[in-house]
Amino acid sequence: MALTPNQITLLRVAVAFASVCLYGKHAWANLIAVSLTVGAIALDGLDGYIARKRQLATPFGAQLDVLGDRVIENVYFTYFAVCGLVSLWLPVLFFARGTATDFIRSIAANAGHSGWGQASMMQTWWGRALVASRWSRGAYAAMKCACFCYLGLQLALARGPVALVSQLSANTLGGIWVGAQAIIWATAALCVVRGLPVIVEGWRHVAAYAAVTGQPTDGRGMAHTAERVSGR
Repeated sequence: MALTPNQITLLRVAVAFASVCLYGKHAWANLIAVSLTVGAIALDGLDGYIARKRQLATPFGAQLDVLGDRVIENVYFTYFAVCGLVSLWLPVLFFARGTATDFIRSIAANAGHSGWGQASMMQTWWGRALVASRWSRGAYAAMKCACFCYLGLQLALARGPVALVSQLSANTLGGIWVGAQAIIWATAALCVVRGLPVIVEGWRHVAAYAAVTGQPTDGRGMAHTAERVSGR
């Protein structure tokens, strides 16, 4: 494959935007948007595979991959919230969780902890299992794909002015809504659970960074700690 992992990451973001732009245009355009959603999620696994296979994994690539995840999550959930398919609190939750964990990751990266393997910020077995393991990342990607596709199909088939099936019974609509809520909040719960190890294990880096940068400085931006300790 001629594309690099970083180029694949940018491509999947573009595919996600194209998918969202197609929703609401036409009944069949909605179904194409669902297909593109599957493609965007599939590309998420492909970029990591190519990076490992061709030994192109870098700290920058890992950060770019996380950025791509955040953009795609927020684009889809914000759009579905605007359509009334999900609560506004759902994109708020994903945005807050992503901002908090990415802030901690950026500080840990300054201390040389980023990416996977020995350089990973996750040092405990349970942290690696919940955040860095293949089954965890695969399960999270599958949950997001199922969530986005379910909501997309709901929009394509039963919601909006261009829905393919306009006449459904109240019981059927209620069942669709219950299924949507179950998969939505299951995805949100997994999102929060996978974020907790990052906060717990990364907090030591935040505390160390705050201790250093929180020291009083002189006009040149140099800390006074050493001078105070030496009695000068």
